[in-house]
Amino acid sequence: MKFLFRALCLSALLSFSSVAQEVMLDKVAVIVDQGVILESEIEALVSEVKKNAALNDQQLPSDRALRTQAIERLIMKSLQMQMAERMGIRISDPQLEQTIANIAANQDATVEDLRFQLREEGVAYEDYRENIREEMIMGEVRRANVRRRIYITDQEVDTLVNLMEEQGAEQAEYRLGHILIGFPPEPSDEDVTESRERADKVLELLNGGSDFAKIALASSSGSEALEGGDMGWLNINSMPTLFAEAVQGKKAGELIGPIRSGAGFHILKIMDTRGIETVTVEEVNARHILIKPSIILSEEKARQQLIKFKEQLMNDEADFAELAKEHSADPGSALRGGELGWADPTNYVPAFRDALAALEPGEFSDPVRSSHGWHLIQLNDRRIDDATERRKEDKAHQLIFNRKFAEETEAWLREMRDAAYIEVLDS
Repeated sequence: MKFLFRALCLSALLSFSSVAQEVMLDKVAVIVDQGVILESEIEALVSEVKKNAALNDQQLPSDRALRTQAIERLIMKSLQMQMAERMGIRISDPQLEQTIANIAANQDATVEDLRFQLREEGVAYEDYRENIREEMIMGEVRRANVRRRIYITDQEVDTLVNLMEEQGAEQAEYRLGHILIGFPPEPSDEDVTESRERADKVLELLNGGSDFAKIALASSSGSEALEGGDMGWLNINSMPTLFAEAVQGKKAGELIGPIRSGAGFHILKIMDTRGIETVTVEEVNARHILIKPSIILSEEKARQQLIKFKEQLMNDEADFAELAKEHSADPGSALRGGELGWADPTNYVPAFRDALAALEPGEFSDPVRSSHGWHLIQLNDRRIDDATERRKEDKAHQLIFNRKFAEETEAWLREMRDAAYIEVLDS
């Protein structure tokens, strides 16, 4: 009996030791201001990049270089999530579920189809769900901080409208690869020289046939480094001005650079090009009442409030404009009685857009949940876009905004990174 007791004790001790060792494997790898990055987070991201690279038959740099890029990505994520916490930005479960439903719908699938696909790929749905929540939060943080840095003049819009008219209906789109050899904050002449030499060496390797994505993963300071430097498809008018001037007239496969900017030296590769087809677009004229759930107002009460409004409107017991002015949480449209004016429906969030698509002129929707809150929508009318001057100006304004938003986002992230306390602990 004593022997059995000692054996059980030894077994328990070994099991506890094994658990303790497993726990010890996860540790703090990086301190980022008031937050930390765990070793397990770095390993998970590196593993994900390797998995995606294997699926896409993509070469990877050394594990050390890959780890460095993963740490940098997680530092930027941590800084944005900490800022979201300070700003009080939250994404509710209904908002999250609506976004996931929209993601599935855009792939002509259901949420159950998406769950099945994730299981096939070995991804836990809860992990996927929380990753989407974090992406939504970081998007809100970027919009809140970067939008106020953007100023667009009438002259800029007029200049671009004239340029678009000169270019005609067909405009080139480029799929760009990007490598940034960055400067440190307030670089010295020696820093600039060293960065230029590194950029020249990278260009030499690329001209010698080295894989662009692998070099980007190993060397780039750009935000697309973990994607192999792939910036995706960009219109000539929506990419950074520096890049737009450099790529014009170039063909697929060509390397460009090094190009110097305030951030460092850029090397571009034109992965592919394509034209843009001009199509007619149906525009909608709609109005809405937005009710935002809060700690005081639950999701169900917000929905029921709009159901009540719809009943009153259907029975001619209330006026839409007056309800919008009194109750709508969209300050811009509330002052106009909920009127949104003529717009391309694709400019709206998916849930709002899809609800409009199901309405006939004069009809009211049921309460619709979007990322902004609960909407009661009335479609006033539809028309085919006739490419008026106003339409051209709106398009030009959006292109300029997209370009400046991308540029200012990079600058804002860099400034936040430079101002943060970051300590990478010994591995």
